[in-house]
Amino acid sequence: MTTTFPDVSISTERLVLRPFEDADVSAYAEMMNDEMVTAWTSVPQPYTEADAHDWITRLAPAERTEGRGIALAVTEFLTQRLVGVIHLRNTDWRVRASELSYVIAPWARGEGYASEAALATAQWLFNDQAFERIELRTAADNTAAQQVAQKIGCISEGVLRGAWIARTRNGGDPFGGWIEMRTDLIVWSLLPEDLEGVSDSLAESGFSAFSDWN
Repeated sequence: MTTTFPDVSISTERLVLRPFEDADVSAYAEMMNDEMVTAWTSVPQPYTEADAHDWITRLAPAERTEGRGIALAVTEFLTQRLVGVIHLRNTDWRVRASELSYVIAPWARGEGYASEAALATAQWLFNDQAFERIELRTAADNTAAQQVAQKIGCISEGVLRGAWIARTRNGGDPFGGWIEMRTDLIVWSLLPEDLEGVSDSLAESGFSAFSDWN
């Protein structure tokens, strides 16, 4: 039984999802230092270029070679600029299921890139890799991430109470330090049959029906 993902690139009308390269370090570090990324993920803060280099050269490749998942850089087809990341993790090869997460850079939000990249990944996972389930987990207050899940056809399955630690600025001061707060996670699932008609609806909306940050 296959237990690793291939070293793959996935193309859409506007995007190319490909393995990370050394040249992505600076852009990736800048993206992961965004305030919204800090708030809703567990990445180090501040996120240094050393952190980015370690992720790109060691941690991300290990995800694939060890069979735990795959991380793909999301780039614009025309400009080749890094605009985000798609990450499959916690992969169960017996059940043929994996957890999907995504981040979009602040300068690329509002273009529908998260839904386009997530949908392309789901189609590849179901059609080419014979997977049967994708799971997403979004923080209860992260409405943008929830919109992406809904946009690609995910079904809400329930709430994991107090299952995540989010971050917020101390006292709301944009220049203050970060404090941690416990929050719920909404669990979403996507099965192959859930994708029926999703591509058409996304095309009709121009992939930009809402502003997505991650």
